Amino acid sequence: MTDSHPIVIEFFHDCLSAWCYKASERLRAFAAEHPDVQMVQRCFPLAVSPMLFNRQLYADKREAKRDVVMVHWADARAFEPDPRIDCELMMTRDFDYPYSLPNQLGAKAAEMQGGQRAHWDFFDRVQRAHLTECRNIADYAVLRECAEDIGLDGERWLHDVFGEHARTLLADDIERAARYGILRIPALVADGRHVLGGIPRSTLGHCLREEGIETFYEDIKRRRMLGYGLPPAE
Repeated sequence: MTDSHPIVIEFFHDCLSAWCYKASERLRAFAAEHPDVQMVQRCFPLAVSPMLFNRQLYADKREAKRDVVMVHWADARAFEPDPRIDCELMMTRDFDYPYSLPNQLGAKAAEMQGGQRAHWDFFDRVQRAHLTECRNIADYAVLRECAEDIGLDGERWLHDVFGEHARTLLADDIERAARYGILRIPALVADGRHVLGGIPRSTLGHCLREEGIETFYEDIKRRRMLGYGLPPAE
């Protein structure tokens, strides 16, 4: 018998990831076509500290920005053509390449105020600010503007983003990703057990194609129909 409960698909992402830009667009279309799917947004910070791009992976923060933008962004833009990704504009900006913690806490603050829909809307708005408008998404003033752009109360968002509960929610997502064994994003997890990565590309990146998402969905439905354990003994 087919399971009548929604298929819960967790979408792990970070606004820094150029590979998540197309993935989010595709998943919105996918979710609209499959009402039996419940999408849940999860955070997966690629860089919890600004030191990742200055001293840890790179000796020079200018080299870090050039490599991330002109190699990784450019790879995403070329592999699955997306004119929204503006490498050249980002290279004219004078701020250091952002790190993850502000946008990830911001997503959790959005979720606290408006639930899963607000989390996803905030994520998409901040990705546009990062990859298309090339603004500094490590700046909480920029992130607050993004929150207000999607209809959130900016004052409440600012209070929540620095609160302990947002950090707890983010820590829970990080721990969940570790249990699932996720190393790259975007990544999908269905029913808390089935992980879909994608086509591995540049550092920590995956490409999620439409056909891969659809195949994943059909596999989950088939697995549910067949069951997860042994049938009762005869």
